[in-house]
Amino acid sequence: MEPGLSPEVAGALYAPSAAIVSPWEYALAMAEVAVRNGVELHLSSPVTGIQKTASGWVLTTPSGVVEARYVVNAAGIRADAVHDMAAPHLFTIQPTRGEYYLLDKSEGTRVQHVIFQCPNENGKGVLAGITNISRIDAFEERDGQKVPCEGKLWYRGYNVYDLIRGLRGKRYAFEGAAYLLLLGDLPNKEQLESFTACLAKCRDLPTNFVRDVIMKAPSHDLMNSLTRSVLTLASYDDDIGKTDLQTQLEQCIKLISVFPMLAVYGYHAYNYYECGGSMYIHYPSDSLSTASNFLRMLRPDMQYTPLEASVLDLALVLHMEHGGGNNSTFTTRVVTSSGADTYSVIAAALSSLKGPKHGGANIKVMEMMDDIRAHVSDVTDEDEMRAYIGKIVDKEAFDHKGLVYGMGHAVYSLSDPRAVVFKSFVQQLAMAKGRKADFDFYNTVERLAPQVIAEKRHIYKGVSTNVDFYSGFVYNMLGIPVELYTPMFAVARVVGWSAHRMEELVNVDKIIRPAYKSVMATRDYLPMENRG
Repeated sequence: MEPGLSPEVAGALYAPSAAIVSPWEYALAMAEVAVRNGVELHLSSPVTGIQKTASGWVLTTPSGVVEARYVVNAAGIRADAVHDMAAPHLFTIQPTRGEYYLLDKSEGTRVQHVIFQCPNENGKGVLAGITNISRIDAFEERDGQKVPCEGKLWYRGYNVYDLIRGLRGKRYAFEGAAYLLLLGDLPNKEQLESFTACLAKCRDLPTNFVRDVIMKAPSHDLMNSLTRSVLTLASYDDDIGKTDLQTQLEQCIKLISVFPMLAVYGYHAYNYYECGGSMYIHYPSDSLSTASNFLRMLRPDMQYTPLEASVLDLALVLHMEHGGGNNSTFTTRVVTSSGADTYSVIAAALSSLKGPKHGGANIKVMEMMDDIRAHVSDVTDEDEMRAYIGKIVDKEAFDHKGLVYGMGHAVYSLSDPRAVVFKSFVQQLAMAKGRKADFDFYNTVERLAPQVIAEKRHIYKGVSTNVDFYSGFVYNMLGIPVELYTPMFAVARVVGWSAHRMEELVNVDKIIRPAYKSVMATRDYLPMENRG
């Protein structure tokens, strides 16, 4: 017996591209593609027409017109996996207490995977908490309708565009932004001087820590090295058992201070022991900023230009925080809510960030760009470029996943503000480094890829670049090795993690325990002799 859907809910199963930036707002396009792929909606009746209305949707079926509050897509599962499941069969959607399951109509049995959860009435998913640290805007209200807008990112009420404009060219952009996120306000001159002095004082590792911990077991996986170092630092902290807020904040500031050292020294140990390179252990200077010290410790000659330090400084600010719902920050809040110590919390966040779906996207962009260069004879030939990007989208090239890395975002709709800011100084750095041709190449891919994706994936509102598209290029121009790309992300994001840890400790005293709906079938126990 086929399930019936209430007139208030209709399901549209299909997500044409993982690059889609807002599944909810693109439901119409997805539903259109779903119909073309034989996916059935509402009472198993094929939908022949779909139209957006002020209160929801109007679906045209052979049985008549159906009004629906929601058209829900398959958020939470990769688009190619949905396509592979939907293409061979006819499917229908069954609502069960706010969750939806994919049914194979030919068999009438529930597929094991829970495809998606029903969002709340605003289409924003389940609210997990509140925060005063940052905000992401991808839509705005116009005439009572929620419509896509240029992306905005806010740190403690300040637009990131304004922050970057105010901090650009300043010596301590990272430090000023870190003060803002941790303590809630922009520092005045005396407060910034005091805070930078505090960071400099904390920029110190226990005696023989580099030799006994970092150099003892070097690894090409620098995120594992970084996590191990963080957990080991807990053994040197006499205040590890204290739970007062002052101690927690001091521990966070200590970790923010030493993260650049842990990352760079971990790379040098790996480069020496695993790659046969030279070993350089340069101490940071108390008179330098975090960005300047990073370049000083990384480079054999400890030299860098003011432009290089400024660009890295702003890159760190842009990666510092991105809301409480991103995977590693939510991990921070979940583990904090359990009562775990600072070191364990930050180690958990690092483990989340190292996943390629979270912190390693700019590496995939670099690999993809190298692949395009290797297979396109003339990267200035837009027809040839367009054709090869089309092969990537069609899963015929690169990693055969159909993704153009660096395009689209899970939250932003029209633009990622971090990418917009990044591009504003990428060109300046490229010119200074004599890499105008590389910049033009990136510019071409940025312009052509959305066109190809829209054409092949039937995305009518377009996709734009995200922060990962240019960040790898920037790091490459700064001479930062690929192995350090994700640790660089962590060097910046540990500030956001720390701010969210402190907010969780101050405002909430309950463990976060999300509920999972079980979809298992009950079975009778079988003795060993009766098992097949």
